[in-house]
Amino acid sequence: MTEEFHRIRRLPPYVFAEVNKAKAAARARGEDIIDLGMGNPDSPTPPHIVKKLIETVADPRSHRYSVSRGIPGLRKALAGYYERRFNVKLDPETEVIATLGSKEGLANLASAITSPGDTILVPNPSYPIHQFGFIIAGASVRSIPAYPDENMLRALERAVRHSVPKPTALIVNFPSNPTAYVADLDFYKEIVAFCRKEEIFILSDLAYAEIYFGDVVPPSILAVPGAKDIAVEFTSLSKTYSMAGWRMGFAAGNPQLIAALTRIKSYLDYGAFTPIQVAAVAALSGPQDCVAEIRALYKERRDVLLRGLQGSGWDIPPPEGSMFAWAPIPEAFRDMGSVAFSKLLLQEAGVAVAPGLGFGEHGEGHVRIGLVENTQRLRQATRAIRGFLSAHGINPTQAPPAPQRQSAMEDSIS
Repeated sequence: MTEEFHRIRRLPPYVFAEVNKAKAAARARGEDIIDLGMGNPDSPTPPHIVKKLIETVADPRSHRYSVSRGIPGLRKALAGYYERRFNVKLDPETEVIATLGSKEGLANLASAITSPGDTILVPNPSYPIHQFGFIIAGASVRSIPAYPDENMLRALERAVRHSVPKPTALIVNFPSNPTAYVADLDFYKEIVAFCRKEEIFILSDLAYAEIYFGDVVPPSILAVPGAKDIAVEFTSLSKTYSMAGWRMGFAAGNPQLIAALTRIKSYLDYGAFTPIQVAAVAALSGPQDCVAEIRALYKERRDVLLRGLQGSGWDIPPPEGSMFAWAPIPEAFRDMGSVAFSKLLLQEAGVAVAPGLGFGEHGEGHVRIGLVENTQRLRQATRAIRGFLSAHGINPTQAPPAPQRQSAMEDSIS
């Protein structure tokens, strides 16, 4: 029995594996690797959240099975957050469910609503679960441009005209991982109007809602009138409160989609450990100064990275949101591709980044740089990168202007 299982056959080799293998080998040799490849927050969870966890876990009654869709207080706390932050009213009973991080929620909703052969519209490049959650569930994925503008809207219209069967769902993710693109409410209004007309569900990934640096404060798609008729939105405490390992997220919005996710999760899990859910209530309902502090931390790191590489021959567009910079590979290395470039940067500069190909074929030509080290380490990384570029004869006069939006390649996606 050597034949690979059907769903496994639909998953390509893990693009990041080559870089991860090289990174592990370098560390085994005792080399100091500055790892900017994984979006793993390095700052501690705020103390008042940790305190509530410890307080709750001391009660042995909290050690029992929990509630798959989230304890009532947690669902109410998420509804309270949405009302304060987005002026969106949610029914905690029918329009909110707790998930084990947004990734688990997206994957399980894909399983709940997808039939084999369904067509799903996914930005390319995008976070892998946006595409592969539906591929695992048996769907076919059609790529659309990742930048929130007219090109994406025109691609949606072409997809409806030319896809068989007609698309059943659209994924959006702003602020985006990996591209750091940010959308405003006017763009969401156009997306909602189109999808309501065509009866297409929208799954919005808003995991980076509180990590923003520019003039656009990321809105919720649920703030658009009528959005709850077709849309569900995933949020997470991972980045907002530096709680990545706690695995605490949410889905909110359309009652039909929430009910589908609730039902399938009831067969799969008993929910997050109760003390984690109670601590999550403390995060959402307690002091919010920590959110602004975490946002300021990532902005400072972003600025250190950009200043450190300024004039090096590698111009990187300033990200307006998320904890990543989406960096076009310097022209001199463009032909080798993102995987080979990432391995070369690791080997010669001791800096690990994520190859853009891992986020979809239209991520090729870029790498994702995570703002996941302190400013001292980031300065060390930029010095090493400048030395690496100089050793290859790269100087500012050879650097082409960095693109400020999606590439011509993305414009061509249909």
